Amino acid sequence: MTEELFRQDSYLKSCEATVVGVDGNGVRLDRTVFYPMGGGQPGDTGTLTFADGRVAKVVDSAKGDGVVHVLPPDAPRPAVGDKVTATLDWDRRYRHMRMHTALHVMSAVIKGNVTGGQVNADKSRLDFNLDGDVPTKEFVTEEMAKLIGLDRPVAAQWITDEELAARPELVKTMSVRPPSGAGKVRLLSIEGIDLQACGGTHVARTSEIGRVECVKVENKGKMNRRFIVQLVD
Repeated sequence: MTEELFRQDSYLKSCEATVVGVDGNGVRLDRTVFYPMGGGQPGDTGTLTFADGRVAKVVDSAKGDGVVHVLPPDAPRPAVGDKVTATLDWDRRYRHMRMHTALHVMSAVIKGNVTGGQVNADKSRLDFNLDGDVPTKEFVTEEMAKLIGLDRPVAAQWITDEELAARPELVKTMSVRPPSGAGKVRLLSIEGIDLQACGGTHVARTSEIGRVECVKVENKGKMNRRFIVQLVD
């Protein structure tokens, strides 16, 4: 298994690692800063730099037997045991961190169960099962700005599987359950705003999210509504 350094520190941009597996265009390392696609958040991109100076582009990251760093078909391949430096496309990752945290804020503004979501660098979305009045995009934008402006700390917490089972309100998503069975589950806490199970990467304070605008509300079914947001700066 890969040591997932981003679980402890989302701000790590690179790390030294050892190649533990190569399968086609997928490379597995003993440790990494690359977040693999999951929970609606895309996999990270970046580079692997070999000891001899060669550089291979990482076009995606996915979950497999550990974290799989996906290389282009024509990229140089390392060998098992090689030492490499794994470096993120930091600008893209940081926008994902801002966006993912913004979606948590939006889930605190809109009162309803989350039926789906997707994090992207430019626009992101959450789908809600809503019974009754649907908030306008202007209302969502204004209320999110108020919460973001509070500059609240954002941090990970851990609870046991048993504690999570006893507190179903910590899981807002209807279609996806957080992984359990390992004895503990990761929560994302925004002080005084939101607390829910989440394994993604986030900023350290809400002020880092910056300005966010809800640009569209779509009807996706009898009670399902999609709220699309974008970073303004």
